[in-house]
Amino acid sequence: MKLVAHRAGNDPARARAFPPGVVDVIEADVHLHRGRLEVRHAKRIWFLPILWDRWYLANPFAPPLLLDTVLESLDPRVTLMVDLKGITPGLGRAVRTLVDRHATPELIVSARVWRHLRHFRDRPGTLLLRSAGNRRELRRLLRQPAGTWDGVSVHRELLTPAVVARLRTRAREVWTWPVNTPAAAREVAALGVTGVISDAPLEVAATVAGESGGG
Repeated sequence: MKLVAHRAGNDPARARAFPPGVVDVIEADVHLHRGRLEVRHAKRIWFLPILWDRWYLANPFAPPLLLDTVLESLDPRVTLMVDLKGITPGLGRAVRTLVDRHATPELIVSARVWRHLRHFRDRPGTLLLRSAGNRRELRRLLRQPAGTWDGVSVHRELLTPAVVARLRTRAREVWTWPVNTPAAAREVAALGVTGVISDAPLEVAATVAGESGGG
């Protein structure tokens, strides 16, 4: 299984702190706001000066972290996963333009708004993940014909053995989140997933490596 450090790309210092070889992928959440590709999980309320997440309000006046900065500071031994956030038109096109300018060789792109992904279909070395975070989105995934996509990323609470088996006929890669404990890593490995997205990658790394090797 691949091990993804969830939201680690939103904090370059955290992304650089992982020991070499522990994580395979660093994830960054990307929004398009007023022409800038901002890396953050917090959301804006339209054009109001408010940034919020589920548990807190963020400082809306702090200088934003830009995707350009993340790409410049990324360890070349680690693959970047860009999670495209929101419905803003032009988001996928803007990210494609920037990563091509940086000549980023390998890239993973995920989105719950699937139309953003069309801008990467012809990009070599790019894995596209259609995400599902609720049952409606999962039903939409399962309605697609077999062999449809590179990969999918589905919230762990939505997965059962039957669901994973059906997803594996539609996608080469089936990833899930959140997987934050060794027990959770063993559970999803038994279901047949091929990648885990973790807020605690150092805690699950040994388990993920063991499951990947058949241990």
